[in-house]
Formats: sequence, structure tokens, C-alpha cells
Amino acid sequence: MPLDSPNKKYDKSRLPSRHVSVGPGKAPHRSYYYAMGLTEEQVQQPFVGVATCWNEAAPCNIALSRQAQVVKKGVDTEGGTPREFTTITVTDGIAMGHQGMKSSLVSRDVIADSVELTMRGHCYDALVGLAGCDKSLPGMMMALLRMNVPGVFMYGGSILPGRYKGKDVTVQDVFEAVGAHQAGNLPDEDLHELECVACPSAGSCGGQFTANTMACVSEAIGLALPGSAGAPAPYESRDAYAEASGEAVMRLLADNIRPRDIVTRKSLENAARIVAASGGSTNAALHLPAMAHEAGIDFDLHEVARIFKETPYIADLKPGGRYVAKDLFEIGGVPVLMKAMLEGGYLHGDCLTVTGKTMAENLEEIEFPKDQDVIRPVSNPITKTGGVVGLRGTLAPEGAIVKVAGMKNQRFRGTARCFDSEEQAFEAVQRREYNEGDVIVIRYEGPKGGPGMREMLSTTAAIYGQGRGDSVALITDGRFSGATRGFCIGHVGPEAAVGGPIGLLEDGDIIVIDAVEGILDVELSEEEMEARRKKWQPRGTDYNSGALWKYAQTVGSAEKGAVTHPGGKAETHCYADI
Repeated sequence: MPLDSPNKKYDKSRLPSRHVSVGPGKAPHRSYYYAMGLTEEQVQQPFVGVATCWNEAAPCNIALSRQAQVVKKGVDTEGGTPREFTTITVTDGIAMGHQGMKSSLVSRDVIADSVELTMRGHCYDALVGLAGCDKSLPGMMMALLRMNVPGVFMYGGSILPGRYKGKDVTVQDVFEAVGAHQAGNLPDEDLHELECVACPSAGSCGGQFTANTMACVSEAIGLALPGSAGAPAPYESRDAYAEASGEAVMRLLADNIRPRDIVTRKSLENAARIVAASGGSTNAALHLPAMAHEAGIDFDLHEVARIFKETPYIADLKPGGRYVAKDLFEIGGVPVLMKAMLEGGYLHGDCLTVTGKTMAENLEEIEFPKDQDVIRPVSNPITKTGGVVGLRGTLAPEGAIVKVAGMKNQRFRGTARCFDSEEQAFEAVQRREYNEGDVIVIRYEGPKGGPGMREMLSTTAAIYGQGRGDSVALITDGRFSGATRGFCIGHVGPEAAVGGPIGLLEDGDIIVIDAVEGILDVELSEEEMEARRKKWQPRGTDYNSGALWKYAQTVGSAEKGAVTHPGGKAETHCYADI
């Protein structure tokens, strides 16, 4: 094939990679590809980025490199030239409970940014993104939407459940066991035995925590192949989905179907419904607005919360329920959950997906299994409203979010016990310096104030480990882990660092939480709040240079997804059209 001849199946003269591979002036560029062993034919094919978050930081990501090799095979089979690259992750289970957690949410945007820079710098024509960790899933999907080249997302798969004393366990049980150990209720040898068996394989945390929540989102929003989120990471059956993902991206490229053709307001609503129906992580209320922002769609925390409130909770998954991701996979995976929702009238079946078909067409052959209780029909839900609820009120004018899946009492009125960092709160909990009926307030942990909007699983798990999870509530302008359970309200906005009401609270103030009505109030007069507002002074942080400082300068409110750039609405041109 002559050097300047376009691939007959794909018109390379219209693709970004023409800038690095077509014409006499691109001879230096081509010489680099020959140096890596590519043939002339491969150089003249479309270049497909295969991006993973592979690393040795945690089990969530360790299987991604192997899966990427199979994706590349699928790309090659359909006439594309795959170019593999990697980006970072920060794994919450290891970052949890110390200063490292400040890096977690920041990593979501660094992932999206680094994938963007690699795609732009090398002019790749399409993208398959593989991710396995809490922030890497939304980060990779944000990159797909930002670049808007034909693309497919694939989850790396969940971890297998551990077995401890005859029961399935997850890392959540280990965090809560730490609290029990500190309270003197669990011997050293039992804690050690549990930690050695809780995480027996590669893959992301097994409950309906953030990773599995966003994996469900990837299918529900249409960016992932149906069923691809289901199989646990160690299962070789994942290879079939990996190869199919590589093949699918080439079909999308041939048909010029792009992520923003797939991710619309309707598909975002579908994604929010699946989060609510599965009792998913509150973090979805941060990531869905951020993904929408990349596509230029207004879809903030309040829109997400409205959909949550209208949606039945039907999947009995941990941490609020009994089952883990492997159990969901064994009854048919996310397509079964979507089928139940579609038949119940809760999903938009006409949304386009990466198969080139609509969601309804994808689900046409799916049968809802009768002999299981992992997922209930919508006619017999666990609760009539979603497992995640939005709150608003005098303490949270910009809103807040709480996971109510598995909670019996959804109203709480208590006395504020204020802490200006997670460390302060955790130390007080360890010393049991709190009372039944307290509302533990953890502030200056928001996107700007942290900086980085840390998760608070160590503190909440310690309280549960002490056997007091039902007698106190927690609120924060930071976040709670998808593994958190109990009355734990996150994303309170405006955050303390910008003078939000949570920063004006004092010990002894009465806080009212009503997850039934969606209310988060403090019983103070407006006059008192205004007097405190006049006395309030902004606080500095210990992060005055580097990535965390840079993040704090650009990050916006949790209400809009804690985004760091103007988004799709501000674009004057799309990368895919360069």
C-alpha cells in the first residue's frame, strides 16, 4: 500500500491520525512508528488508543494490562492499529484514613487530563479505556466524553468475596473490624485472620461501593458493552468482552458514532436510576454531573437526587444489603438489573449504546430470573425510593447526599460535635469522645478546603465497629466511601472553606436530618447565622504548592461535580474534528 493511501475501510483523510502518518511531511513521524515495529500497512490504519490504569498499587488495577492485550487483538482484527498507554490511579482502600486520601478525587481529573494529553499529542482516532478503581472509572469515561472520538469503556472487574467464619466478607468488614478491635471486642489473631482472607484476588472491592456503582453506570449510560461489567477480574471470560470492546470501537469509528451521541440527558437519567436501584455509592452524585459537564450537559446534584427519589431500590447489595458483585454476575449481571428497570418503566429504552443499537434492543433477549433474590422486580422493591437521597436546607443550600440503602430510621435530630479535619474526628471516635444523639461534623474537607474532598470510611467504620453506628449521625463537606453505611451525609455545600453554613456551626447546635423529606437544617435563626458569618475567617491549608494546591485553585463545588475546567459548553472545536 503506498504511504499516502488511506485505509479503504476507514477514511484516514478525515481522522486525527492523518497529522502524524499521512503525506511526505510526516516521514519523521512515521519513522518513530517503524522503530516500534509497525508495518507500513499498520501506520496507514486508524490509530486506536488503548488506555488503562494498570499499576501495582492495588488489586483493582492489577488485571488491566492483561485485559488490554485482548482489547488490542480486537482492534487489530477489525483493521485498526492499537497503541497502548497507561495513566495513574489512587486506590481509596490504601489511601483511606490518612493524608493520602486527599489525592483520590484529584486523581479522577488527572486521569482525564492525562488521557486527553496523550490522545491530543499523538492524534489517536479512537479510544478504548479500561479502569478498575473508584476514581479511574469516572475519570476514564470523562476522557471519552471530553475527546469525543469513537470510544468504548471497559471495567476491569470486581474482586472475589473473601470467606471468614463461613460468611462472605469484603474490605468493608476489615475497616469495621478495626473499630471492633480498638473497642476491645476483637482479638489480635481474629483481626489478622480476617485481613488475610478478605481480599482473595485481583479486582475492585466487591460490594456496591463506588467502583461497582460506576461499573453499572458504564453499561446503563451506554459506554460499555452489555454484560462487560459483570465477571470478576480473575475470570478468563472477561477476555471475550475485551476482544469485543476492541472490535466495537472499530465499528463505531466506521459509523462515526461518538460518546456524545450516546451520553445524552436521557442516558444520564438511566445511569442515575441504576445507581438508585442498586443502592449505589453517593459518589455517583459527584461523578455523573462531572461526566455530564464534559458533554456540555447541565446535570447537577439536584437533578441526580430528583431521579434517585423517584426510583425504587431493588438490588440487595452490600454494604446495605446481603450480596456482592459476584452474586449479581451469577444471575445475569447488570443487564438483568436494567431489564427489571426497563420493564418497570424506569429507563429510556431508546438511548443509543456502543453496540450501535438502543438499550431496549440490547435487552430484548434478557430474561429476568425468577429463582433468585439478589434483584427484586420493581413491583416488589426493597424500598419504593432509591438507595441514595439528596438533601437540602439551611445547612446545605447547595445540597448534600446520603446513602439510605439498608437504613431503618431515616430521620435524625441531634447535637453538633464539630471537628475541623478527619484526623480530629477519628481521634475523638477512637477515644469514644462522643455521645448517642450526636451529629459528628467533619468540615474543611471539601474540594477546596481539603483540598481534595476526602472520604471518611475509617471514621464511620470505627463507629460501627464500636457498635454505635445507629446512634449517631455524621455530616461532612467531604465524601463518604461507597462502603460507608449509617446516617452519613456527604457533599454538604457550600463547603466550609468558602464560608458555607457547615463552617459556621458550633458545638451544641441542633441539626435536623430528614432523608424522607430531603431536608438538612440547623436550628439557628438567620440573624444568628449572619452574625457568625461576619466573624468567620477563611483558613489556609498545608498544601501551598504542587498538585493539591493547583487543584484547589480550579476546583468547583460538589453541587456541580467538583469539576476543574469549563467543560463541553465552552468548546469552540472538538478534538475529534481537528
